[in-house]
Amino acid sequence: MKAYIVERDALIHNIQTIRRHAGSVPIWAVLKGNGYGIGLVPFSKLLHENGIDRFAVTERKEAEGLRELFPDAPILMLRSTSDPTEIRELLELGVILTVGSYDTAVAINGVAAELERKAPVHLAVDTGMGRYGFLPGEYERVVSVYEYMSNLTIEGIYTHFHSAFSSAAATTRQFNQLSALINRLRDSGHNPGMVHCCNSHAFLRHPEMHLDAVRIGSAFLGRLSFDDKLGLKKIGRAECTVEALRQIPKGQTVGYGAAFTAKRPMKIGIIGLGWYHGFALRRENDVFRFRDSLAGVLHYVKNMILPPKILVTVEGKKCRVLGHVGMVNAVIDLSDLDCAVGSPVIADLNPLNMKGLRVVYR
Repeated sequence: MKAYIVERDALIHNIQTIRRHAGSVPIWAVLKGNGYGIGLVPFSKLLHENGIDRFAVTERKEAEGLRELFPDAPILMLRSTSDPTEIRELLELGVILTVGSYDTAVAINGVAAELERKAPVHLAVDTGMGRYGFLPGEYERVVSVYEYMSNLTIEGIYTHFHSAFSSAAATTRQFNQLSALINRLRDSGHNPGMVHCCNSHAFLRHPEMHLDAVRIGSAFLGRLSFDDKLGLKKIGRAECTVEALRQIPKGQTVGYGAAFTAKRPMKIGIIGLGWYHGFALRRENDVFRFRDSLAGVLHYVKNMILPPKILVTVEGKKCRVLGHVGMVNAVIDLSDLDCAVGSPVIADLNPLNMKGLRVVYR
C-alpha cells in the first residue's frame, strides 16, 4: 500500500475556521496545481459542501472539471490569456477571465463580439509581482478598458502580494498602490466591482486588507511559512510499508555517494518513497540577491555542523532516514524497533511536491 492521505476532518476544520475568520467576505478558493496537489475534484466537493462556492484556477482543464461538477459556480481564471481559441473555450464554459494587459482586453473583447455576448472579466493590477497586470501608472489604459471595450463586463479588479509571508511594509506598499488606483477610478465614475488582494498569508496577517473578497489556497492545507493564530491543521501525509528488512555490519555504507556509514551492526528497512514522489524534496533556491545567497550559505554551514535528520514514523515511533533519499526508495534505521515487512510507515510530504501516489481522502 502506498498513497497520499488527506485527513478529511482536518481539512473541514480548516475550511470552517477560514470561513469564520473571513466573516461576511466572500472566499475564492484557489485550486491551481490539481487543488494544491490534493485532488481538484474531491477538494472542490468538500469546499462546496462546507459553504465555499467560488473557485479560481489557472488552467482551462481545471475550469472544465469544475464546471462539470458545479454548473452555476463562479470560476475565475487567474491567468491572463490572449489566445482566441482558449478565450472562446473559457467563455463557453462560463468562466470569468482575467484582463492583464490592454492586448488581452482587445482579444477578449473581439472574441466576445464574435460570440455576440458580454465577457465577464476581472482586471489584474501589477503592484510588484511582475506577472500579469496593468501597472498602477497605466491609468489611461485601465480607463480605456472601462470606456471602449463594449463587450466586456468588468466585475472586479485585483492584485497579488509578493511578500505577504515576510514583509508587512512591502505588502502595505502594494495595497496602497491598488487603493490609489481604485480611488481614482471611483472618482472618475467607474465602478471597479469586486476588489480583492489577499492571498492566504495576507488573509491571516492583514485583516484590514480583506476588502470585497479574499483568495485562499495554501491556508486550507495548513501549510504556511509561519505559525498562524487560527489553529489551522497541516493536511496530508504519505503512507507506505516496510518493503524489506536487512541486517548490515559495522562499516557498511548506505545510499548514493556512500553518505552514511554504519558505526555498528544495524537493522535497516527499505521503503518505497523517494524524491520522485516528493519525499524529502527541497525546492532549490532560485533567488540570488546577496541576502538570499548569504542565507543559503548559512543554511548549508548549519547543516554541516548539525546535520538535519529526516524522520518517518513506523509503528508509532520516529525512525531516521539513512543516507541520501533515492528516486523511488529510502532506507530507514529500524535497529531499536520490533517491526516486520509490511509494517506501516508514515512520512510528511508536501502535496505540492507529490507525484506518483494516489490521493485518498480518509
